[in-house]
Amino acid sequence: MRVFLGVKIAPDLSDQLARLVKELREEQVKFVSPGDVHLTMVPPWNEMSIDEAIQKMRLIVSKFGPFPLELRRLNYGPEAKRPRLLWAECAAPDEAVALRGALLDLFGQNDDRPFRPHITLARLRGNGAAIARRHPIDRPLSFVQYVESVELFRSPPAGATGYQVLASAPLAERAPSASSVESTPDADQ
Repeated sequence: MRVFLGVKIAPDLSDQLARLVKELREEQVKFVSPGDVHLTMVPPWNEMSIDEAIQKMRLIVSKFGPFPLELRRLNYGPEAKRPRLLWAECAAPDEAVALRGALLDLFGQNDDRPFRPHITLARLRGNGAAIARRHPIDRPLSFVQYVESVELFRSPPAGATGYQVLASAPLAERAPSASSVESTPDADQ
């Protein structure tokens, strides 16, 4: 089974992000369903034992505390000249970097690239540079979601859509008592 580890983005935050990019509805863009919006911590791999993967995930995740995930910028990526995605770039707090490193090690995954946390909102089809020129989207964001768990997702089989959460592993302690998602008025521009 093809799986990956990630952080599920709260539905109200996913909806807010979708509203910010509604102008792209007429373009050759494949939007990520709001229910599937997530931050990938460990990229997909083929897993033979889901129960073992869940146990391993829960063991490591329980050693880390909650942390704020700050969404800072909405733009195209990963390369400005040849964009393939529309995404929300996130700050990489030390807690997230350490958690990701521990999870990569645990599952025998290797990623030599620096951690560039982002939340994919859409995949550009065809000429991404032309879409980016017609619809320049490069704006600051001020959203925060407190990460309290990591999920093991199942990638959809060929021809299907939608990710399935197979298990959720809570982080060690509770997040601040404030709402799990905060936004500032600047983010709604």
